[in-house]
Amino acid sequence: MDTKLLGEELKKLGFTFFSGVPCSFLKSLINYAINECDYVAAANEGDAVAIASGAYIGGKKSVVLMQNSGLTNAISPLTSLNYPFHIPLLGFVSLRGEPGIPDEPQHELMGRITTQMLDVMNVEWQYLSKDLEEARNQLIQANEQIARRRSFFFVVKKGTFDKEPLQKLQTSIHLNQIRQHGHADHQMPTRYDALSAINSIKDDDTIQLATTGKTGRELYEIEDAANNLYMVGSMGCIGSLGLGLALSQPSKDIVVIDGDGSLLMRMGSLATNGYYHPANMVHILLDNNAHESTGGQSTVSHNVDFIDIAASCGYTKSIHVHSLEELRACLQEWKVDKGLTFLYLKISRYSKDQLARPHMKPHEVKERLQRFIHNSPLKDKEVGGS
Repeated sequence: MDTKLLGEELKKLGFTFFSGVPCSFLKSLINYAINECDYVAAANEGDAVAIASGAYIGGKKSVVLMQNSGLTNAISPLTSLNYPFHIPLLGFVSLRGEPGIPDEPQHELMGRITTQMLDVMNVEWQYLSKDLEEARNQLIQANEQIARRRSFFFVVKKGTFDKEPLQKLQTSIHLNQIRQHGHADHQMPTRYDALSAINSIKDDDTIQLATTGKTGRELYEIEDAANNLYMVGSMGCIGSLGLGLALSQPSKDIVVIDGDGSLLMRMGSLATNGYYHPANMVHILLDNNAHESTGGQSTVSHNVDFIDIAASCGYTKSIHVHSLEELRACLQEWKVDKGLTFLYLKISRYSKDQLARPHMKPHEVKERLQRFIHNSPLKDKEVGGS
């Protein structure tokens, strides 16, 4: 099938934002996406799903591309982000290890169970036809499912796409400009107080994304607002969700509130964030060295220098803040100067008893945020993107 013609059909249907991880079966479609559309190369397939989901919230019809082995990595966001938040994605997943087709041994089992996994996850799917006219009709059917807020995946067999040369190499080198390490004098505030300080700086151009667990629940208690999103499940994906939203909504200030257990789970996302470098995103890590919402077990963050890691990944600023006053000052400065920024604050393990949970369902929170984005006036000044 002529890859470019299929890509043009996707663009006609409004699919212009792509994220994924390479696969030899999909290389031509990936090359087309890089050449002709907005493409974000993710560190792993779960991150790609979260990036595309953030772009969808920001108003982009989004596509994810992956090998079927990577479908296993994407299970967490597909089942605990896309499903409860009603975030529909169009997916193309290769069928490595197809029964009867010689392939590498690591693909044997996945080749047998790929479509079963999609069925179990309640994801609609079809084998993508190699005939362009039939594939065009399949895209129309898939688009109808997306309009109903249901994800739809095409399973792609070997030899489906004609060769599409890569014409545009993505090169993006961003050097850290400010790197400030910590000293011994830590205020160690509670998470609740840290979230209150963050929330006090927001304005009508701010969107706050809180990671799963007590972070989202405490932010909800502090102030339930239309420009908040409280992550549930999909642990580790909040930074990637923020990246997709920041790239799709450059006029908004995206505040990503993360935890040490969450960030450690998908730390490769820092490299992706640094590479695509949205100037309108600040990434705040509240580190209590613990999985507090599940019993207080220690994480392995004690020896990790997050400041150096974020700086080496290309965050413009990577700053260890020691107090709520420093946190507020850094956020106020970022509001003016922008630039992809990483803020690190050590917090205590204390949290409120009997925390409330959002009274709205996750998809209602998402839809409220989409209305906020759609109805908000644009800023008078332009904000730089990637």
